[in-house]
Amino acid sequence: MKETENNGSKSASIKRRIINYYIYNGSSTIPDLSKELNLSVPTVTKFINEMHEAGDINDYGKLETAGGRHPNLYGLNPESGYFVGVDINKFAVNIGLINCKGDMADLKMNVPYKFENTQESLDDLVKIIVDFIYEVKVDKEKILNININISGRVNPETGHSHSIFNFEKEPLASVLTKRIGYKVCIDNDTRAMAHGEYLQGCVKNEKNILFINVSWGLGLSIIIDGKSYNGKSGFAGEIGHVHTYDNQLICHCGKKGCLETEASGLALHRILIERIQKGENSILSDKVLANETITLDEIIDAVEKEDVLCIEIIEEIGQKLGQQIAGLINIFNPELVIIGGTLSLTGDYITQPIKSAVRKYSLNLVNKDTTIQNSQLQDKAGIVGACMLARSRMFQD
Repeated sequence: MKETENNGSKSASIKRRIINYYIYNGSSTIPDLSKELNLSVPTVTKFINEMHEAGDINDYGKLETAGGRHPNLYGLNPESGYFVGVDINKFAVNIGLINCKGDMADLKMNVPYKFENTQESLDDLVKIIVDFIYEVKVDKEKILNININISGRVNPETGHSHSIFNFEKEPLASVLTKRIGYKVCIDNDTRAMAHGEYLQGCVKNEKNILFINVSWGLGLSIIIDGKSYNGKSGFAGEIGHVHTYDNQLICHCGKKGCLETEASGLALHRILIERIQKGENSILSDKVLANETITLDEIIDAVEKEDVLCIEIIEEIGQKLGQQIAGLINIFNPELVIIGGTLSLTGDYITQPIKSAVRKYSLNLVNKDTTIQNSQLQDKAGIVGACMLARSRMFQD
């Protein structure tokens, strides 16, 4: 597979197209593949035979049909390559390994990690990745690519992170490639989550999708006609930093009044503390009044225990977010809007206010064809997406 990825010839390009077809569509017959790639059956047969002999493609036997000849079904050989995904959260790292077919071969969730924009935090991240690779039970030479999800402004094509770990002029992806010893690419965390949901989550046949990541921050991924829309520099989707309020709250981007200051995990955390300190009651009151740290996971847990104050704030955030999603629906007319990220774990408590606001603030003719639903992968969306991006980016033509 390394030859397929590195060789820039026309032959290698066709092989990459074949691999990409199998990545996004699963196993298929040669006639179906020929039709999709607009190549003759003899040409496709020649390449499939070469790739089968090289161990990249498996023959999965005869396809059962109603009558006539039973064509052979071909697909990716799961053991021909492996890909590592790394999903960075504020207080932990999720790290996984998939085989070439996209099956999860190893997974570690919630590895303790303090995510800060410091050299020490970057060093810790490198150690976590290196230790994980050392421990996996696969041929290390078959690990072909690593994708790391980074929050904020990321250019996946150049490998630059403009928000986090931008200590050197050299692209972060290049720095990590040298330090880890494997090819590394980076992408925005919300785009990775959307990619995971697209390939292994709630997306069925939809091609025009908005993915809203409501975690500590607020992000948006846009999929148009089945392809991620990244914008010129890879920064598309910064919905959290749209000026929406005159609240004088300074966002971490340095500006005031960003949507993220009122509709995000950060906002939920801040508003809950403020309201408890003003005398409102919650099962988290004792911790807050004792100046103990509370996490988003604890707030989500309080919602699941039907804490009235936490539920009320979540619903208010859903209303605010729904107003902005209504505008996005008017602009993009998507088939599907997916609500993902940590706050999506509250289920209907956040999605119902979003749907209510969308009905109120968007055009009926536009929103009637849009489905709004929660992420199916939930807290695994980021790590699944990171692994899938590692594989997809390896074979992009």
